[in-house]
Amino acid sequence: MKVRRQKHAKKIMGFYKHNFHFCQPFQVLLDGTFCQAALRNKIQIREQLPGYLGGITQLCTTRCVLKELQSLGKALYGAKLIAQRSEVRNCSHHKDPVGGSACLLSMIEDGNPQHFFIATQDQELANKVKKKAGVPLLFIIQNTMVLDKPSPKSLAFVQKLQTNQLVPEYQKQSIVQLKEKEGLAKQEGAKRRKRKRAGGPNPLSCLKKKKKTQEGQEPSAEKKKRRKRKRNR
Repeated sequence: MKVRRQKHAKKIMGFYKHNFHFCQPFQVLLDGTFCQAALRNKIQIREQLPGYLGGITQLCTTRCVLKELQSLGKALYGAKLIAQRSEVRNCSHHKDPVGGSACLLSMIEDGNPQHFFIATQDQELANKVKKKAGVPLLFIIQNTMVLDKPSPKSLAFVQKLQTNQLVPEYQKQSIVQLKEKEGLAKQEGAKRRKRKRAGGPNPLSCLKKKKKTQEGQEPSAEKKKRRKRKRNR
C-alpha cells in the first residue's frame, strides 16, 4: 500500500511540475487543523513529507494562522507549537488579522504565483482551494498524509493550454512582430490575393462572330452564274 501511495503522489507531482512549474523546495502552507491532525495521529510532518513529495520541502504558515491558534487556547497548544516551528510567510493582513482559512486563500490568489501547497483538514477550505487552478492540496486520512488528485479546475486549465486558448496577449503580439520581421505576413497576404475569384463566363466565348467579307461571297456568286449558263445551253 505504501509503494502504491508513493507512485500516486509521484504521478500527481509530475502533473504540477510539468504544467504549473512547481520546483524544489516545495512550499507547504499549514493551517491549524492539519497541525492538530498530525499531532493526534503522531505524524512527523517535517521528516515524512519530503520523502512523500519526492523533494526538499519547506513547511510554512502565516501570522494569521498563528494568531488564530493562539486565540483558541490550550486545546490547540500542541498544534500551535508545530506551526511556530514553520517558516512564516508574509500576508497582507498585518494590521487586521483574519481567520486562518481566509488568509491561506489570499496567499494563492492570482494563479498561485508562489507555488504553495495547502495542507488542511478544513473541508470548506479544501473545496475553495479546488476551485483554483494549480494549487496542490494535502490532507491526512487514516494516519497517513495524502496528496489530492488534480482538481477539475486544474485539468480544464491544462486542456486549454494544450489547445493554445490561453496564449498571453503579449505572446500573440510578439508572434505577429516576428512574422512581419521575416516577411511571412506579406507572403501570406500575397498568397491570399492570388486566389481565383468566382467570375462570369469566359470572355472569349462572348465575342461576336465575324461577318463574311464580300471577297468571300464573290466566288459563290460566280459559281451560280456558271450553272445558269450550262442549263441554257
